[in-house]
Amino acid sequence: MTERTIAGFARAGGVGVETVRYYQRRGLLPTPRKTGGIHRYGDDDLRRLHFIRTAQGAGFTLEEIGELLALDATGDRRRVRALAGARIAALDAKIAELQAARDRLAKLARQCAAGTRGPCPILAAFE
Repeated sequence: MTERTIAGFARAGGVGVETVRYYQRRGLLPTPRKTGGIHRYGDDDLRRLHFIRTAQGAGFTLEEIGELLALDATGDRRRVRALAGARIAALDAKIAELQAARDRLAKLARQCAAGTRGPCPILAAFE
């Protein structure tokens, strides 16, 4: 088992030291034991940090990640699926919103390219 200081742990997890401390304050990461007055982080801690970061990348909030971590110990797949389903629905809504914004901007860009007089439709749309 590899043991790391907080700086080495943060670096291995691709985050800053303050992020590690923040996750600890939020209860997502445990505060590890001290060896010689220094906190030492092990491989299990690093796996948990990777889980948190990956779940964030999937769009889960820190509250939801906390629940997922708790559910990992219970094996409640039904609740995990419900959380994932809610996250998928939220992502689908965001994708639809972004697609609509893209379509509006593309239309404005076409209008801007088609005309040479008057204000640019893109700039006029933002007023």
